Amino acid sequence: MSIVEKTANRLIHEKSPYLLQHAYNPVDWYPWGDEAFKKAQAEDKPVFLSVGYSTCHWCHVMENESFEDEQVARVLREGFIAVKVDKEERPDIDAVYMEVTQTLTGGGGWPMTVIMTPDQKPFFAGTYFPKTSGYGRHGIIDILREVNSRWKADRDGLESIGDALISRLSVSHEFENIEPTNALMRQAYKYFDKAFDERDGGFGRAPKFPSPHNLMFLLRYGIHENVPRAIAMAEKTLEQMFRGGMYDHIGGGFSRYSVDARWEIPHFEKMLYDNALLTITYLEAYQLTGRELYRHVAENTLAYITREMTGPDGEFYSAQDADSDGREGLYYVWKPEEIRQILGSNDGTYWSGWYGMTKHGNFEGDNIPTLLNNLNYADVNTRIRQLNEKLLAYRSTRVKLHKDDKALTSWNSMMIAAFATAYTTLGKPEYLQSAKNAELFVRQKLTDSAGNLRVSYRDGVAQGSGFLDDYAYFTWALLTLFDASGEAPYLESAIAHAEAMTRLFADEKGGGFYMYSHNAESLITRPKETYDGAVPSGNSVAAFNLRKLAAITGSREWEDVSLRQLEFMAAQTGGFPASHSFSNIAMMTALYPQINLICAVSSADDIEQLRDSRARKFLPELTTVLITPENSKSLRRIIPPAADYTQIEREPTFYLCRDNTCSMPFTGFANLEEAFEQM
Repeated sequence: MSIVEKTANRLIHEKSPYLLQHAYNPVDWYPWGDEAFKKAQAEDKPVFLSVGYSTCHWCHVMENESFEDEQVARVLREGFIAVKVDKEERPDIDAVYMEVTQTLTGGGGWPMTVIMTPDQKPFFAGTYFPKTSGYGRHGIIDILREVNSRWKADRDGLESIGDALISRLSVSHEFENIEPTNALMRQAYKYFDKAFDERDGGFGRAPKFPSPHNLMFLLRYGIHENVPRAIAMAEKTLEQMFRGGMYDHIGGGFSRYSVDARWEIPHFEKMLYDNALLTITYLEAYQLTGRELYRHVAENTLAYITREMTGPDGEFYSAQDADSDGREGLYYVWKPEEIRQILGSNDGTYWSGWYGMTKHGNFEGDNIPTLLNNLNYADVNTRIRQLNEKLLAYRSTRVKLHKDDKALTSWNSMMIAAFATAYTTLGKPEYLQSAKNAELFVRQKLTDSAGNLRVSYRDGVAQGSGFLDDYAYFTWALLTLFDASGEAPYLESAIAHAEAMTRLFADEKGGGFYMYSHNAESLITRPKETYDGAVPSGNSVAAFNLRKLAAITGSREWEDVSLRQLEFMAAQTGGFPASHSFSNIAMMTALYPQINLICAVSSADDIEQLRDSRARKFLPELTTVLITPENSKSLRRIIPPAADYTQIEREPTFYLCRDNTCSMPFTGFANLEEAFEQM
């Protein structure tokens, strides 16, 4: 018998990097599924559910302390059926039981620990637990023994807790739909204004998360309402995030969050979705202000994604770990003498001074490079850039970070949107090609034969039936690609996926979209997420997409569907619209004047000049339809009125409408740019 057969548990047959990390634990893990729950039913044992993800630092800690421990494993084997779930592959399970955890404890996070009956009724929940009790924290062994004792002595009491909890969670949170108003936008802005950290940027106290969608909202609010402070708050936050240690000054890209208020000390894991949304936000800030700093950050972030997070078929990987050699941040930190050895005395001293390196360090005796004490941080410093390239080459020889190399449809879609936006803003063809490559990967590897999206792909296998987020984010990616390229198949695919989203997830009675489809596995509740957390909710992105489709197609049907979704989202803000920033962005398309531009052109030079003209000014309310000899036949089929938009005297011709009022068609890029400047 092989070593694998002796030591591996059932997770060895899974594709998830997170589940595979636990495949050699002495815990008798099951993946989520009928086998585990039937076993629990047959043996009359409660189910111990552990949810996390592969680059989660505290998930590693709990594994090392408890799940690799024979004593803990024995207690779990004797009294429980243990189930392990990757939250990124099963966001539905994560969402349902995170609501349970928050209801029972008032907080949440990962690793998430839930104990339930064999019929999935939860009665205990928490997050990280050490192996043994102490310092006011309950240990997992004591918890398991107490639960096991109560399971035998008071089974009915635990069942009652589960019944009551499910009843509470199942109570409808629906509100009567209302029309969105400017007052909701002002209320959101006032919250950010009050919570803003004047010294360090960001909102509230530590820990600080980037939440790019909040900054995207503030940029738009500042423009629409002529409130310079809204833009200034977003800029201050973008600057301070760049200056701090959350930004990787050597290799580009951002860590998950800052543990302190100054953005100095990061939680070092890098997530694909953060870097996608932050790239878009820095590009928007660059377009609005023209500041090269923002362009530099966006380009370096995309360079990091291209170098370290892109697979052989153009797909994007999910995350990089915070830990190497068992220590958080080891891959990213430096000592001054190490820098001088690599760069030489003069360059090493110069670089160390630029990034605030000290003998004592700012993180466990080592240094995280930051620009927090450097007043010249915005300078274009060729010398520093060259030295960073040397340090990046050296750093790549260190112990490699664990990489979660599964490709998720929703996260890939965000990065497709980021690369397409980068092409539209900066004009580098390789950005558009990266977006196209990843879109093709989703179409070929993450779509089944019937055209339905899957959730994840790894090691040659696609898994899971697509959730709302997969359809909403992929539709966004397709619309962004259509905007960048003008190629009609992207619009056609966006419409098809929006129609599928409506068919699979829509709540025809209460409005909005459920998280999982009507033909998916049923859980104890069917959530309808509207809150924007680390990423915008699927409902928020759906609202944005539907508004964009209405603007592009001119379809009364899409207009009606989009307005219903906006009214649903307006009602869901629950008196706290600041937690629904991407919904607010969608609502702005109905509250503020929108610009519709149809361009009839005939050459590649015209297309590039149009891209350049659009890039000169940040116009978030602009929707563009490009008509070329190559796409005109397809567009006439998708958008019948497109046949009416032709060139005047074979010149590039522009049809411009603003707030339901259209000007006479005109020619000449100078006239187009003048029209943009007047907006």
